Amino acid sequence: MLLHDLLAAPELRLTLLTGDERLDREIKGVLITDLPDPRRYLSGGELVLTGLMWRQSPDDSARFVDALAEAGVAALGAGDARLGTVPGDLVEACRARGLPLLEVPVEVSFGAVTELVGRRVAAAQAGDLRGALGRHRRIVAAVAEGAGLGELFTLVEAELGVTAAVVSACGAVVAGDLPQERAVRLARDYLAAVRLPVVVNRGGPFTLFAVGRSHRAAGWALVCRGEVDVEIGYELAACVAMERTRAEEGRRVERRLAEQLIALACAGGDLAELSARLRTCGIDPAEPYAVVTATASRRGAKEGPDPALLGGQVVEELLDRGVVAAAGADASVALVPLRGDTPWGDRAALAALLRARTAVLAGGLSSITVSAGLSGALTGAQAIRGGVEEAGHARRMAEARGGGVVTSDEIYTHALLLATVPGDVRSSFAERLLGPLFDYDRRHGAELVRTLGAFLDCTGSWNACAERLHVHVNTVRYRIRRVEELTGKDLSSMADRVDLFLALRAG
Repeated sequence: MLLHDLLAAPELRLTLLTGDERLDREIKGVLITDLPDPRRYLSGGELVLTGLMWRQSPDDSARFVDALAEAGVAALGAGDARLGTVPGDLVEACRARGLPLLEVPVEVSFGAVTELVGRRVAAAQAGDLRGALGRHRRIVAAVAEGAGLGELFTLVEAELGVTAAVVSACGAVVAGDLPQERAVRLARDYLAAVRLPVVVNRGGPFTLFAVGRSHRAAGWALVCRGEVDVEIGYELAACVAMERTRAEEGRRVERRLAEQLIALACAGGDLAELSARLRTCGIDPAEPYAVVTATASRRGAKEGPDPALLGGQVVEELLDRGVVAAAGADASVALVPLRGDTPWGDRAALAALLRARTAVLAGGLSSITVSAGLSGALTGAQAIRGGVEEAGHARRMAEARGGGVVTSDEIYTHALLLATVPGDVRSSFAERLLGPLFDYDRRHGAELVRTLGAFLDCTGSWNACAERLHVHVNTVRYRIRRVEELTGKDLSSMADRVDLFLALRAG
């Protein structure tokens, strides 16, 4: 209820003595008091009614009005019953503090004013509640009728004035309008948050809510601009979770088709049937594609990748909602089209996107290791089997490195051989050849291991090695001679050079 509505009530016959420029103030309730300082009973927005029993001298008016103004009341109503009129010192005090002052005639009881204000405020609150319920019904109905996230956010902004978006844990914008750089920062905030919802400052306040109950590595964050009421945020997050669940139901069939295609290809199935199944999965046999395999495991776990994270969700979030991932024997596998209408377009851009998004996860979740492998560009159904094997080798190399993304470009070297050798075998091989060198370096403060690495990198050039290490060439000759004595290897022999090179890489 506004102050001018109260003055317009004919049955009260109130008179405004000062404050005509503040008639748009909202009255939230009524307090009747004759205490000289009633601040402890005020929360702001009240109409204070007083019979002036607190006034013993003109100076009391200023103290009383100061207390009301400090408490943020909407207006003061003074009764005529005690003095027959409102004293001028009270009018002046209210004018000085900008507090509207109403004169309540002696024949009007404070109870009548309180009752009228109570009815009006209750009616306004009921109207607000009806409006809120109506808005809630419209939003829920839109979701139930199949509205997408874009349509949902447009409706929420119109009905509630809340601007929202959804980002994945790896920094992809799932829905809404957010710059990519800000989405990545908000994803990191989401991953790092001890508890949600949380308010963060990213060029202004944003409130982050969790969507559903997915593991955070495959989760979504609802991002609301500003500090949003938590109840509104929870309801909106529930609507987003409902839409995600509905989309997931539709993707189950697509995942099953992808699993059947990959299983058939790896078993050497008929080419015509493979081509037909490839088309069913949304890839024309004549267009290029790549294979991505990925695992997500709990760091330090010895039992291998976490089965809860291998259903394809992580790899799908790393890519795009248009790509489905099949659950393979030891990793998620996806066939990714390389065409202009995708967010990546070509294989190089796809590799860059995978690296950027796995970096977001690695930076935000120290407990999870994501490893991905990317095959070369492929064409035709007959290439699926080789692509799955190629991407699998690359992924295993990524796992050996402790996570990240490895492409097929990196595996056709000695690194591929090392990646397929068990870790304990690699360690034993390196220790057997290089152990004496490390022991010598520790005892004598020498740099035999470093010198060996530089010598091999310089293809056995004494001068180039000396220049790289900033030492005299005779120093290099002496150190390499000690390396040969301690290892029993001849560095003029290609076979022995290869052994030592592999030992350095394996270690």
